[in-house]
Order: sequence, then C-alpha cells, then structure tokens
Amino acid sequence: MRFQDAAPDARHVVYAGIQADPLVGRVAALLADASHGQRLMARAVMNGERTDPAVWRAIFPALFDPVEPVLSERSEALLEACRAVAERGEQARSQYRGAIVESLTALLLARRSSAVRRERRILFDGVRAEIHPYDVTVETPASAEAYDCKWGARGINADVLDQLDDARRHAAEEGEPLAVALVVFDARRSCLVRLARQTVRREGIGLVTIETLDRLARRRATPGNSPEPGSSAR
Repeated sequence: MRFQDAAPDARHVVYAGIQADPLVGRVAALLADASHGQRLMARAVMNGERTDPAVWRAIFPALFDPVEPVLSERSEALLEACRAVAERGEQARSQYRGAIVESLTALLLARRSSAVRRERRILFDGVRAEIHPYDVTVETPASAEAYDCKWGARGINADVLDQLDDARRHAAEEGEPLAVALVVFDARRSCLVRLARQTVRREGIGLVTIETLDRLARRRATPGNSPEPGSSAR
C-alpha cells in the first residue's frame, strides 16, 4: 500500500483554488475550537436560507449571551465567517462547504499526527487505482487512516462507501492496517437514516458526525472502527 498525490485535472485545479481561499481556512479554524452549539449554528447559517445576523442571534441566544463575552465574541466571529459563505452563489456555496469540512477534518487530525495529507490516492499492487482521491489521509506507517468528508448526510452514497470499503479490503489483503471512515458535518441520526437506505457493504467503515468531531483529535482510528468508540457506518 502506498499513497500518491491526486492527478491534476480541471476539477482539481478549480477545487484547489477554493481550498486555498482564506475564508475556508478561517471558518475551519473557528469550527475546530467551536462548541457543539456553535457548530450547529454554523451548519444552519451556511445552508444559506437566511443571512440576517439578528435572526441567528435570536435562534441561538445562548451563544450570544452578554454575560459570557468570550463565548459571544467567538460566536460573532463564526457567524460573520459563515454568513460570508452563505452569501455566495448556490454552486460556489456547496463547494466551499465541502472544502471547509475537509479542512476542519485535517486540522483536528493534525492535533495528534504530523502525517496528515489532503487529496491523496491509495495504490495497491495489481489493483486499478481509484480515479477520485481520498479527502484526508493520515499516512503513518502501520497505522494509516483514510477519510471521506461530506457536508451533509445526503452526500453518503454507494460510490463513497464502495471506495472506502475497497481501500480497507485491499489493505487487509496486503497485511497493512488501514482505518477508513466517513466524516459528515451533519447529525448522526440523519446519517444513520441515509445509511439505512444503502445496500452496499459498509461493515468496518467508521462514522464521525457533527456530535463527535472532536474525537478525531483525541483518538487514532483503528482498522474497522471509527475514532468514535463503538461507532460504525452500519
């Protein structure tokens, strides 16, 4: 098993520009240290249904409590950055949200490993390489990890699950440990409902949701399991 940079095609060039936008890094950095409530607000704001900050302050009053100035200040910064994402066109907003989830995942993983990479393919002897790269990888010898990142549960489909399962199985055939997982910036229940509709095999594929993102920074995934103990895409 070995890792390789993704081949630069038109999609890669366009998406690389979005990933390099300072707004993506700013939102991801704010989310990395955000509370669960702040992340829920960020998801709601970036869905783009409304951008009036007064509306969001009314919906999430506890995040803007003047008695908690530090919390309120961080919430204001996150709200401003997420509104900037929401105010972009629908297609651009979708791309930005995906890039933010990938960047957030990489930031959290980097808190426990210096071997975090982005947009990498995984190659196996005698096996045709996947066209699309894995969003985030941890390329530590004898304990590698591969993550596919999604903004919402609707991004979970058979192709995504097949790619993760193929990598896990091929690694096992070569005697290499490889943990694979989905990172979805959405509620766990929504993800489980979506997964229940899938008929492809998904045993051994971990699931990290908006409730458990911080465990990416604290626990190393193990083959066949999510960084969230006892959680898998079943």
